[in-house]
Amino acid sequence: MFEFHLDHVDTSSSARLGRFVTPHGVVETPCYMPVGTRGTVKAVWPHELKAMGAQMILANTYHLAIRPGEHVVKALGGLHRFMNWDGPILTDSGGFQVFSLAELRQMDDDKVVFKSHVDGSLLELTPERAVQIQEDLGADVIMCLDECPPHDAPLKRLEEAVDRTTRWAFRCKEAHRREDQALFPIVQGGTNPELRARSIEGLLPLDAPGYAIGGLSVGETPESMYETLDTTTPQLPAHKPRYLMGVGRPIDLIEGVLRGVDMFDCVMPSRNARNATAFTSRGQVKMRNLKHLTDDRPLDPECNCPCCQQFSRGYLRHLFQVKEILGPMLLSVHNLWYYQQLMRDLRSAIRANSGQAFRRDHLARQSADP
Repeated sequence: MFEFHLDHVDTSSSARLGRFVTPHGVVETPCYMPVGTRGTVKAVWPHELKAMGAQMILANTYHLAIRPGEHVVKALGGLHRFMNWDGPILTDSGGFQVFSLAELRQMDDDKVVFKSHVDGSLLELTPERAVQIQEDLGADVIMCLDECPPHDAPLKRLEEAVDRTTRWAFRCKEAHRREDQALFPIVQGGTNPELRARSIEGLLPLDAPGYAIGGLSVGETPESMYETLDTTTPQLPAHKPRYLMGVGRPIDLIEGVLRGVDMFDCVMPSRNARNATAFTSRGQVKMRNLKHLTDDRPLDPECNCPCCQQFSRGYLRHLFQVKEILGPMLLSVHNLWYYQQLMRDLRSAIRANSGQAFRRDHLARQSADP
């Protein structure tokens, strides 16, 4: 049910054009997946996601297990019906919450036990339980439970995380039953090239349908992340999709693509939108700035999203100043539209063997006063 067709590799970089075939449709890669952590991409309707060209979206195992519970989602027809999204869906395993909710969890070699951030109840995640929850949710791509350590963890801690993640991946595969779901293991190792190689070596025997790169965008510098990708992606199977988790800024997506990454997700476009920051072809725009008070220009004259086609910067600033919910809604649509257009343009550049030129042009167009 899952195939990855590698159609073209850019001659100026390691960027790849591909098609990832899933039970709910074909995903053209490289792609950016909007994040719908709790079963919704915040402030955006599913039909708006379709209109902007989103192909695949992401939801989170930990959060959906807490509320409403995977049994509720299953009873209501699985995530696709629950969310009214008929395209592919990927679910994270809850492994990132090992990092982000470190103060609310206890972990050993067998499991992670979370204290719910909602009501204090306990959620126990073993590799087997993480797979079972995701099978009940019904996503197309599911993730192995992993340990995501902070970027500044000592070497011994990073080694332990790599080895634990590898052991858990084999337990996840043993527990996995549904043939209509692809199970991806996750490469860890921080920014240490030897540990990344050790992680990959341990996971390759799984012969998984795809491999994820975790443990980045957790506080390390962009340069360290790029250097890690330089040594990591060439060691992953060329004939399978490569997914960089939780990344990132537009330039991070471009740099990742040029290094051979196929799939991305990040909350940044939605979160920044709710905080009145827009991504545009000329750089970031802070909508609360006074200079936009009487600005009749569209947010981005090069964007054809509904926000840019119908509303002025002055109006958008007004919405945020008076705390009208339409402001975050419009900016969320714009930012996600911008990310989808960025990936479309990147795919065109790869097809033309001009990935490096695309990067140079993007950086040249970024303005201090967009």
